[in-house]
Amino acid sequence: MISVAAEPIFHLAGLPITNSMINAWIGIVLFVIVGLIVRKRASLAPRGFLNLVDFSIEMLLQKAEEVVGDRERTRKFFPICASLFFFILVSNWMGLFPGIGSIGIWEVEHGERILIPLFRPATSDLNFTLAIAIFSVAAAHIFGMLSLGFVGYASKFVNIRGIFRAIKHGPMAIIVACVEFCVGLLEIISEFAKMLSLSLRLFGNIFAGEVLLTVIYSLISFVVPLPFMFLELLVGVIQATVFAMLTLVFMKSMTDAHGEEEHA
Repeated sequence: MISVAAEPIFHLAGLPITNSMINAWIGIVLFVIVGLIVRKRASLAPRGFLNLVDFSIEMLLQKAEEVVGDRERTRKFFPICASLFFFILVSNWMGLFPGIGSIGIWEVEHGERILIPLFRPATSDLNFTLAIAIFSVAAAHIFGMLSLGFVGYASKFVNIRGIFRAIKHGPMAIIVACVEFCVGLLEIISEFAKMLSLSLRLFGNIFAGEVLLTVIYSLISFVVPLPFMFLELLVGVIQATVFAMLTLVFMKSMTDAHGEEEHA
């Protein structure tokens, strides 16, 4: 039986440490190690693994620039979006490693012995996906405030300039300003919807894959699961790409001046 919620393995200062948190920490340690290696051995003529890292970063930077449209903003957004992409990708793929979900502690609940796995893919925990979704949307808003200033940023939701201008242009302009104000309220609600959609999309796909593989393994453990594992590898790449690209689009949208799209 697979639990929707991540299972606590132990407690640290009263804080439950779940199996998904352990996987997330392992992923972070791997990132730190790889980052230190790449930084130490970086050169103008990279070879082997460093060449793969250089190619991956260059390709992602090129794709990000195509989405954003200018290199200056791309270089600001890229470190966050690329980090999210690689971290989510590794977290997704770690669920396919031997022992993930199968090595654990047997406990008795309601008279039945159940296995509490020591390791669980971080992205199959809704708490984790919601946390990085909140971070992504919050980062987009911070970039928006820094790029446009408070008034320009706030005008993307409540057209402050339009309200003051409407007073000088008569009743019809005031009505239009009121309509834009209501639309702005809907825009604020949509920001919360972004967090939910980002987190639920990633969680749902990875958790569904975990359930699928568990069912297949319970039926037959040799050869048959291989196509499904390759499918999960592909899903891991797609979900990491979608999450990173949507974060990039949110950042671009928040740093575009109000009405910029209409006049472009």
